[in-house]
Amino acid sequence: MGEPAQERLVRKLDLERFIAQVKPNLSPNAGLEQYTISERVAADILYLAAYANGDVVGRSVLDLGCGTGRLALGAAFLGAETVVGVDIDRAAVAVAADNAHKTGLEPVTNWIAGEIDIVAGKFDTVLQNPPFGVQKRHADRKFLLKALELGNKVYSLHNHPEKDEGLLRRLKNPHGSFVQVEPSPFVQRYIEGHGGVVQAVFALLMTIPHMFEFHTKVKHDFVVDLYIIRRRT
Repeated sequence: MGEPAQERLVRKLDLERFIAQVKPNLSPNAGLEQYTISERVAADILYLAAYANGDVVGRSVLDLGCGTGRLALGAAFLGAETVVGVDIDRAAVAVAADNAHKTGLEPVTNWIAGEIDIVAGKFDTVLQNPPFGVQKRHADRKFLLKALELGNKVYSLHNHPEKDEGLLRRLKNPHGSFVQVEPSPFVQRYIEGHGGVVQAVFALLMTIPHMFEFHTKVKHDFVVDLYIIRRRT
């Protein structure tokens, strides 16, 4: 447990079990839209990035808005060469560092507590679950811009543009994991206007438990879109 998988295919179930051991944020901030990414969604993103596109194993990976490190540590577990996680929440970053210690992944992970603006350099791959802009309009734009500045490939989660009950039912099917969909014209234009090319978009099922006082359900299921983006050369 905890050894990076450099030369072997990790089963998706084993990846989900690993991610489940990464402690979540116990004091999330509603204003920052700090919703812990589910094991299933995190595993879907990492599996697509690692095994469909070759963007994790042996690569430099950046997790923008890393929270307690689920995507970052999942990438390290799959065999990323180096991983950097950055988040404005110092308490969450401290938990991420502790998670790295407990999983034996300290040697390949680095953590930064601060605004994403302070990160510089180039990375093979950027993973991010940014704020969707529910609390603060267009909050995801800042993350997209920074990801396109720093990464050759970007895997970015965004709110599905419309309510689609049929798509939600398909994703709730135990045998369904993700469905390829068309990009939002607005998001696509924004990405292309800032040096990126949308390679594919996949709809995934996100489930969040009751976390804040304004939540009215025990859990909430909704559709999110994973944008796979290549920086234009």
